[in-house]
Amino acid sequence: MSFFNKIIVAIVQRLPKTIVGIFSKKYIAGETLDEAVEYVKTLNAKGIFATIDVLGESIKTKEEAVDSKKKALQVLDTINENKLKANISIKPTQMGLSIDENFAFEQISELVEKAKQLNNFVRIDMEDSPYTDKTFKLYKRLKGNYDNLGVVVQAYLKRTYDDVVVLNKLDTNYRLCKGIYIESPNIAYKNKKAIRDNYMNVLETILKSGNYVGIATHDEFLINAAYKKIKEMNLSNDKFEFQMLLGVREDLRDKINADGYKMRIYVPFGKDWYPYSMRRLKENPEIAGYIFKSIFNFK
Repeated sequence: MSFFNKIIVAIVQRLPKTIVGIFSKKYIAGETLDEAVEYVKTLNAKGIFATIDVLGESIKTKEEAVDSKKKALQVLDTINENKLKANISIKPTQMGLSIDENFAFEQISELVEKAKQLNNFVRIDMEDSPYTDKTFKLYKRLKGNYDNLGVVVQAYLKRTYDDVVVLNKLDTNYRLCKGIYIESPNIAYKNKKAIRDNYMNVLETILKSGNYVGIATHDEFLINAAYKKIKEMNLSNDKFEFQMLLGVREDLRDKINADGYKMRIYVPFGKDWYPYSMRRLKENPEIAGYIFKSIFNFK
């Protein structure tokens, strides 16, 4: 973490919620589904795809998890009604994984079944390390019944390359990201070069397997390396896409889109924008730097 970004995070955490809202507005589609739909329409008009996420933190009861599932089902219906170029992302704990694994499986099965009926797709997000094995186990159970779902792998975890070797055998659809959760150096790379090296090793393994991958990063170094690898392997555009967070590195987003590659933006919305925003800042301080530079028009 740079000293500059550390200062920005410390300042933002002490600001009133209304002020944090100004910082976060560019990175959250809004509090309502209607606002998210309008934002996705503006992306689609540029030829950019989206994955919509209903924000929600700290699910403690099955009732809350069921409510989260109902909201996700509504998103799927709304995508279909508005003919949006979008799918949905869900967090397993939001669907009850931390409460009961079988309950979460039933919840997500209902979502994936609904998505299948609507010719859509569900991305299962990856959370912090206590849920890594549980999430993969859940994904493998679901994959036995459905093929319209994918999972996220995180390049900063030392285990990820081995996980991908196994998942490749299941025709897995991936989102490959660096990872944002604060993890022990015993299980996660901390050095930027080590993370980048592992990212590219994992990406190459996925691409060689023929499985589909969302190359999710704002790191220009990795984007350029991915470009080079794609050209070296002479890959067709139906084998991968690039992915970014809403409001981050829009210059790179537009360049990738203009270069003819599929681009998908993660579009979060909901009343729980504040905990999401603070978590993003704490776990990925580089975003604080992007926010600061964007607000004050620094290049």
